[in-house]
Amino acid sequence: MRYHNITKDDMLNGDGLRVVLWVSGCSHCCKECHNPITWDPAGGILFDDSAKQEIFEQLDKPYISGITFSGGDPLHAANRLDVRNFITEIKEKYPDKTIWLYTGDSWENIMHYSIMPYIDVLVDGEFQIDKKDNKLLWKGSSNQRVIDVKKTLRQTDPSVPVLHCADYA
Repeated sequence: MRYHNITKDDMLNGDGLRVVLWVSGCSHCCKECHNPITWDPAGGILFDDSAKQEIFEQLDKPYISGITFSGGDPLHAANRLDVRNFITEIKEKYPDKTIWLYTGDSWENIMHYSIMPYIDVLVDGEFQIDKKDNKLLWKGSSNQRVIDVKKTLRQTDPSVPVLHCADYA
């Protein structure tokens, strides 16, 4: 896996104060994407033990709520396995920290991925410039959904996502 940046003390990409890992690789290539530099899966920096340690140092801080995976697309084919393995490691080491993940894919297409039980909140859907709204919390366009993954997976029919309370705003 490759990445472009690790953001510390972030308040824009999930609930609370977070660390954000901006991974490389995205096949959605949304028109007017805010981060097109992350589209190339071969771009950025190799995610190594030093980068992992940098994230762990942030997650060790009691005031950090959790980690957000963004990009790019953490569920791009070039990232999926490494992201899943890293998220699994984070959940084992920091069970009380929340994990948010942004993807251009839709919940209906990815809900059966083995990574989903480890994710707390998923923001799904491609950014659509004609639905852009700067007043939205944690998403860029109104077609995107902020999904409570834990509640959704506990339902009888997990194909109907339960929206995170902030998605009603």
